Amino acid sequence: MSLDTQLQALEEQGYVLLRGVLDGVRVALLRCAIDDLQPLHWDYQGLLEHYKCVFNRDPLWLPFLDLPPVIELAEAALGADCHVIGQTAWRSHPGYPGMDLHLDHLPMTLPAWLVARGDFCQPMQILTAQLYLSDIDLDIGPTWVVPGSHRAARSPQPGEQQWQGCEARPVLCQAGDALVFRSDIWHSGGANCSNTRERDMLQVHYGRRMVAQKFSPYLSWQFNPQVLEQATPRQRRLLGEHEEAEYD
Repeated sequence: MSLDTQLQALEEQGYVLLRGVLDGVRVALLRCAIDDLQPLHWDYQGLLEHYKCVFNRDPLWLPFLDLPPVIELAEAALGADCHVIGQTAWRSHPGYPGMDLHLDHLPMTLPAWLVARGDFCQPMQILTAQLYLSDIDLDIGPTWVVPGSHRAARSPQPGEQQWQGCEARPVLCQAGDALVFRSDIWHSGGANCSNTRERDMLQVHYGRRMVAQKFSPYLSWQFNPQVLEQATPRQRRLLGEHEEAEYD
């Protein structure tokens, strides 16, 4: 799939699935790395494990900030000076009930007359890349997306499962595939109905230069010196080492 086709999918559907971004070795490496994570600050464990800012815990996570072709798509969509606003590891266990349909961030509320036209799409401000570390089928709990729902310019109402006739659909894929989607598309995480399988995933969130990097725990945040030492120039930019600009 060409870069232009990927960008068109983000504009029209709000998401695109990239196949084979990770090979089996790196999938296994990341699953083992999630095994070793311990909760910090707002992280938690249980039926759903959630770990924020994993890039700052060990240089092992650095190469997954700028994986081709994900980084090429992020830079094409958000600008060559885009940066990372989060890298989060997830693990859902059997019995996890899933997550309701939602959007992550709405850049701007639009007037009703503009939404009604149906031909206007807000420029992308934030993209999320979900790197799947498990084979995703209906039992393990796929990500569900509502194609085109980013044009609604609002959050879904309780119980709402479709936008202009397009219903939520599951993203079924293989370990190593990546789903890239806009922050304003309606999506949800499915319930893990399997008996024994864990659903592992690494998210990387990219924002335009003017989207703030809000790394918890905020006022006490400090970059890990070992991470900065081993980061490439591109990775350092993604972590926030930008050239001087008007508001710096």
